[in-house]
Amino acid sequence: MLAAERQAHILEEVQRRGAVRVSELSQLLNVSDMTIRRDLDILAAHHRLDKVHGGATVRRAPSTEEPGFEAKWVQQTSEKQAIAAEAASLISPGSAIGLSAGTTTWTLARLLWEIPDLTVVTNSMRIAGVLHGSGPTAPNVVLTGGVRTPSDALVGPVAVSTLQMLHLDVVFLGVHGMDSQAGFTTPNLLEADTDRALIAAGRRLVVLADHTKWGTVGISTIARLEQADVLITDDQLGSGAQQSLREAVGELRVTRSRSGDEEEDAV
Repeated sequence: MLAAERQAHILEEVQRRGAVRVSELSQLLNVSDMTIRRDLDILAAHHRLDKVHGGATVRRAPSTEEPGFEAKWVQQTSEKQAIAAEAASLISPGSAIGLSAGTTTWTLARLLWEIPDLTVVTNSMRIAGVLHGSGPTAPNVVLTGGVRTPSDALVGPVAVSTLQMLHLDVVFLGVHGMDSQAGFTTPNLLEADTDRALIAAGRRLVVLADHTKWGTVGISTIARLEQADVLITDDQLGSGAQQSLREAVGELRVTRSRSGDEEEDAV
């Protein structure tokens, strides 16, 4: 079993049970305690769980904790690229689309120059910057106004008012977290209002969320899982989580990423 696969299994067990012991994981995955402890160190360093004496527990970040764009865009880059490529395949020339602020939607925006005659509505200054330019395939960009958040989203009444006047073919939504009970969430209350207005403007909702978003819960729910017509994630999401999402969303698409330690366990 590859290290990335083993760590995905560990996360799934932690999220399912709330807490696990090293000895239990060692027996379950048929590897040494040392290998499990190394995996826990890696997962804890990436804020995926909390390591405790003898095992690990679910990491519960503060529900209003909002990392900045610079902190997030360097994480899970391979997964985001695979998710963005799959999302781009859903866009037809001549469409009017919405992109919420976020690093995965920003990754998608970099692919949109290949699709002609697009109109892109976004509340992200960074996405608008990626799409700024001229030429035969340059998208027509509509940037909402609003108040800037730590993740470089424009939010608040001005952004909501702009979005309420628009009608879009498809909305691509990046999220802070996804959970079977809480749905798709954000740590910013104003961003939740803005994202809901963006969703309401679209005929179809496509959510982009890598495996690290599963089990993370922000203070405010943007949408229920059932509201997603399509959810695009990556293959490091555990099978249990995939099954839960498959039963809830309209369509689950799982991409193959190149990230993760691909060394065979040497124990």
